[in-house]
Amino acid sequence: MKTITSRDNPLYKELKLLAASSQARRKAGRTLLDGVHLCQGYLQLRGAPLQCIVSEAALANPEVADIVQRCEEARAHVTALPDALYNAVSQVEHGVGLMFLVDTPAREVAGALTSSAVLLDNLQDPGNVGSILRSAAAAGITQVYCSAGTAFCWSPKVLRAAMGAHFVLEIYENVDLADLVKNATVAVLATSGYAEQRLYDVDLRRPVAWLLGHEGQGVADDLLALATHQVVIPHLGQIESLNVAACAAVCFFEQLRQNQA
Repeated sequence: MKTITSRDNPLYKELKLLAASSQARRKAGRTLLDGVHLCQGYLQLRGAPLQCIVSEAALANPEVADIVQRCEEARAHVTALPDALYNAVSQVEHGVGLMFLVDTPAREVAGALTSSAVLLDNLQDPGNVGSILRSAAAAGITQVYCSAGTAFCWSPKVLRAAMGAHFVLEIYENVDLADLVKNATVAVLATSGYAEQRLYDVDLRRPVAWLLGHEGQGVADDLLALATHQVVIPHLGQIESLNVAACAAVCFFEQLRQNQA
């Protein structure tokens, strides 16, 4: 383990830049995982990080100490920071004092859709994106395709909302969704508040691709026209529609329910 005490240290400057800038994360192909839960999940499912960063105070925490030891055994670089320097990097208020520096997977779309998947069209709220990733993973859906206008999946807010779902998913970003839908070999179901077909009237006992759209505008018209089905989730009361993350969860688990019935 080495200790960094200078704000001018190149690694420390990189950490601060990655913590603050989505553009920097995209350009570097790296991101930060902040907190015990995310770091444990990464170790278990993906292996050792590029760097394990720990605050000096956190070394007294048994959970943190265990993760640090596992990183050292895996020959990952471990770096300690004085608490003041660590807190200037971390975006988690009252966090535990542990983060990983990791590479973000860069995947190229290969072939047509042949299994259940999630297609995100211009979703801009990181919390919504993270919640959808978490629901997809919980429902057994492993592929997620994001348009260029969708929030960067490896941003800190998306990572925190997804609670480790990233590590069991195949996430594709900057995808031409229209091309993907045109060539899909599975049914593509687009959610729309104006659709006439109810979600519960569709046979979901087969692979399907769920097409979910922008929080305010919904799925783009050109994509709606390409979808196999447009479906609506019926609801009572005076609320106009469900939040897109809630809508996604209902869809995913209706598919799961039908397949387990």
